Amino acid sequence: MKWERIPLGPLQTNAYILSHLDGTCVVFDPGSEGGRLVRYIEEQGYQPLAILLTHAHFDHIGAINDVIKKWPVPVYIHEQEREWLSDPLLNGSAYFIGEQVKAVCTPHCLRDEATLTIGNFTFELLETPGHSPGSISYYCREIETVFSGDVLFAGSIGRTDLPGGNYEQLMQSIHDRLLVLPEETVVLSGHGPETTIGTEMDTNPFLHGF
Repeated sequence: MKWERIPLGPLQTNAYILSHLDGTCVVFDPGSEGGRLVRYIEEQGYQPLAILLTHAHFDHIGAINDVIKKWPVPVYIHEQEREWLSDPLLNGSAYFIGEQVKAVCTPHCLRDEATLTIGNFTFELLETPGHSPGSISYYCREIETVFSGDVLFAGSIGRTDLPGGNYEQLMQSIHDRLLVLPEETVVLSGHGPETTIGTEMDTNPFLHGF
């Protein structure tokens, strides 16, 4: 398996494509520039199996409609943010970009910390609320990688001043769900470059003294 990062839109939100040798892939957080993202997937010859969402802020969901129009695949989201997909007030698009982002789909709702298997891809679901109520991280043990959305960044943490954000909850999520992963685990965040759990434990100023 290999992962590819594609920063999209004005906020340069990271969409990730995780592909298998058999040509299948899953798409994480297709946030914007749907035409560009679809063309890239086509050019690589990938066959998407699913869209996996770490959370439902507008900059992580804006290209869903374009992707599922081309490939009618299931969309996975934590149940607490199901309604956010079609509600610009909840997903923030009504406030921040002056246009209404609505994902037109019937999502598969994730409810518990469990194992999710899609084709040849297996993820351990980690509930990591704080940035948003339904933030979820996907840990792929096979490639020692966690897709963390806007929970943990290289040298920083997710913001908690948006509706539903909670600083104490975010810090608890990071410490109880992410920092317990092996230190060599690669962290693929919603914005910016990749990092590792060990690097953030050693150098992230937001994680010291909590």
